Parts: sequence; structure tokens; C-alpha cells
Amino acid sequence: MDTDTPAPAEPGTVLEHHSWQEREAHHHERVDALLAGHLHRRERGIAHPVEDFLFTYYSHKPAHLRRWHPGPGVVLLGDTAQQRFPGRWYTTTTVDDPATGEPATGATLDVDAFLAARGSTVDFVVSLLDAVASRPPHLGCFGLHEWAMVYRLDPEQLRHSHVPLRLGSQGTDQVVESHRIRCSHYDAFRFFTPEARPRNQLQPTRQRQAELDQPGCLHATMDLYKWAYKLTPAVPSELVTDCFELARDVRELDMRASPYDLSSYGYTPVRIETAQGKSEYVAAQRAFAERGQRLRQRLREVCAHLAPA
Repeated sequence: MDTDTPAPAEPGTVLEHHSWQEREAHHHERVDALLAGHLHRRERGIAHPVEDFLFTYYSHKPAHLRRWHPGPGVVLLGDTAQQRFPGRWYTTTTVDDPATGEPATGATLDVDAFLAARGSTVDFVVSLLDAVASRPPHLGCFGLHEWAMVYRLDPEQLRHSHVPLRLGSQGTDQVVESHRIRCSHYDAFRFFTPEARPRNQLQPTRQRQAELDQPGCLHATMDLYKWAYKLTPAVPSELVTDCFELARDVRELDMRASPYDLSSYGYTPVRIETAQGKSEYVAAQRAFAERGQRLRQRLREVCAHLAPA
């Protein structure tokens, strides 16, 4: 998280008009900076093999990421709050104004309404977060899932067909064939080529996700962003954006370690086919796992406030 970014307001906090508007404005500035490159390219129809993933695989629209939500248990004072946060997910409440001590009306998340509509999603996210957090990180995959996604494909069949392979088709296939592949994440495994699937030591399914996901997996770490925005507006926007930033950073490693030659986009490859590249990958993977566990705990705390055990 940016050191200048305010921490999300704690449940039970009452924010006066100027306080929550400052938080909202800071959030807008932060997200605008993160989205500037993508929006510039989108307006011009320019594809990007690394960053587009955050807006195509993940379904949270830029405008939704930009909108600020305070999270559960936070009361926003002032008539503007009731106008800005109306409708399905917010309700009005009366609290003591911290400045005057007098009763004041504000807007706050309607937790009961949210749970009535999204309670099953909260339960699933909690079970997945707890399962992943309980396991040690496995750091020996070396990003081979991206290689398995192009194994034995013709150049025109590649997802990023306009980007060359660093080692060519034959060299890429040799890397797959000379390594042990142990991908545990279903949403990576499902994109393996038919020839690569039998080479994976695991056969993940959607039903086994909570059983197999683990904190060292780059895709499980990126998916913290998905679980955070799936619970919008109950998750504070500062936390959703922290998860987005982590997903962005992880995606860069994911593609730098992939078989694609992304030098024309300014990315230096992590050559996982070499011992030095493997060490570089594992070090980055470990750091991301640690960041992910901290965000996983913060997301779990939000869920605990929504639905105490």
C-alpha cells in the first residue's frame, strides 16, 4: 500500500463530511494514477499482453474500482453522504456527531441487506481464505503454467499471437518436457493445452479449489483482488485497491517468467529455464506470498465484521 494512502476507517468510526470526502478524493487520485495507462490504451484500441489481464480476466470495471466505499460499520455524516450513497446497499442511521456531541444523521452500509443478497459469497470467501492461510507456501512451480498454456501450439494459436516466444516453439516445448509441473490452481490449469494437461501432477477442479489453493501460487494471490471486489461495497475501497496493486505486480512477474518475449514492452525476462532465473522467481514469489497473506488477513477481518462467527 502507498505510504500516503490512509488506512481504511475502522468499524464504529464516524466520519464528518470533510473527513470522508478527503478519503474519497485520495482514493480517486490513487486509482486514476493506476488506471491512466490502461484507459489511454483503451481509448486508442491498443492491446497490452500484461496489463489487459487485470481488466479482461477480472470483471471489475475501472469505474467501479474508482468508486469509494468506506466498508462496514463506518458512518458518513452529512446530507451529501445520503445523496452519494443511496439505495440498495446503504441505510441512514443516527449517531452522535464527534464534533458537537449532538445527534446527527449519516449513511452506513446496510450489513443485513448485503448479507441477505451476498451471504453465500461471504461464506465461500471465508472458507477459501481460511483454507489458503492455513497452508505453507509452495514455491517450486516456477511459473510453468504459462508454458503449459502454449505447449505444442502453432504460432497462430497462441493467446498473444503477436508476441514472439523467447525460445521459439521447439525450445518452449522442451522446457515443458524437461520440468516437473505441479500447478494447483484451477483457473490456470483450465487453460493448459490438451497435450500439457496429463503432464501436471495435480488435476485441479473448481470443486477442489479450497482444497488445493495455496499462498505461494501467483494466481491464488492475484485472486485476492477478485474476492475483494466480489464483496464490494462491503470491503473498504482502500483494501480493494491494495489487492489490485498486488495483482498488478504479480501479473508482471507472471508474464516476465512466461515463454513470451516482452522486451518490446519494456519487460526483462525471468529466465526460469535457468538456475539463476529460478532463484529470481522464487524470491519474488516468496515476497508476493507474504504480501498476499497480509491482505488475506485484512480481508478476513472484514468478513468477520460482516458475519461474526
